[in-house]
Amino acid sequence: MTPAARVQSAIDLLDQIIHAAREGGAAADTIASRFFKERRYAGSGDRRAIRELAWAAIRRFGKMPETGRSAMVALADEDAALAALFTGASNAPEPISGGEPRADGSVMPKWLLPHLDARVGGRGGNAAELAALLARAPLDLRINPMRADGVDLPDGEPLPAPLNGLRLPGDTPVLQTGAYLYGAIEVQDAGSQWVSWACDVRPGQTVIDLCAGAGGKTLAIAAAMRGQGRLIACDSDRRRLQQLPPRVERAGAEGIETRLLNPGDEWDSLSDLERAADLVLVDAPCSGSGTWRRNPEARWRLTPARLARLVEQQSRLLDLAARLVRPGGTLVYAVCAITSAEGPQQLDAFLQRRNGWQVRDPLGALQPPVGRAAGRGRLLTPGHDATDGFFIGCLQAG
Repeated sequence: MTPAARVQSAIDLLDQIIHAAREGGAAADTIASRFFKERRYAGSGDRRAIRELAWAAIRRFGKMPETGRSAMVALADEDAALAALFTGASNAPEPISGGEPRADGSVMPKWLLPHLDARVGGRGGNAAELAALLARAPLDLRINPMRADGVDLPDGEPLPAPLNGLRLPGDTPVLQTGAYLYGAIEVQDAGSQWVSWACDVRPGQTVIDLCAGAGGKTLAIAAAMRGQGRLIACDSDRRRLQQLPPRVERAGAEGIETRLLNPGDEWDSLSDLERAADLVLVDAPCSGSGTWRRNPEARWRLTPARLARLVEQQSRLLDLAARLVRPGGTLVYAVCAITSAEGPQQLDAFLQRRNGWQVRDPLGALQPPVGRAAGRGRLLTPGHDATDGFFIGCLQAG
């Protein structure tokens, strides 16, 4: 493909991503995979260039552009080499006219800035933190101790102790390596690994992962439990929970139960576990604002109304989890988000509703501490901690 044809393809891809974001459709990565499957003529270099152009536009505009062309034209206004490719020749985008629409706005939706932690957004925002929040993410791996002995692991930078993982460039292909296929490594951001570490589980305990999804943190917890105890992975999304059993088999994990929950009536499937768990992890549904470096188009999907619904759901799940923790047990609340309402304010509201809970801070006790204090929890950000953005709160039942 010519450079100009790649630009036109990036515009076409952006149109599909914008439409999906507007209609609540598939994520940008899924859209891109389908897009390239339908265009077998595009070689690997073409696909890489098209994707980089499209993602440059997504990262640049916090407000959703009207069209892919309006976003690409706005980028071309700042890049003469890109503008020169709008020639109207075969497979090239039409020439740019001075009066045609351009995407505009900053990298972050204006309505959202006051909701972000002040060290990231707040009043005016922190330029370095915002840039890190939208920069390309590396590829982090968790080493599975149950499978790693004698296996050739990928070359990478070790993650900070006490984590047991590696960091590689973001485009490193690992899913077909022997280490991955054997289950010696799992793709997992260091922030998620810190959540699992903060759970501080022990063999023989009863542990509930209340919002397990596809089970990334469940598997990390299982490795720490070494097949001893009871581990229950729960979720209300059947499709995501069905991804866990094959991952369990590949990882060589044992003794993981799964429970599909009915949204809004979760207690019907959990009442037998009342006050029985040594630990309950609530990795709650959230805005995903901590993952924007991986999914920058998610900024276009978040609205004030959706944020309010998520905060309400998180509050309900925390109250549900509290009924499952035994006296002296631990509740870990985590969201991959950097909004104050989903993090410190959520934890404060829980402690105001419920007496007898004590705050723990395992990440703050490390030397050096991981993350920064945020109310009565810890905040991890890409700029400060080189992880996805996370809020983590640890509570002990009286």
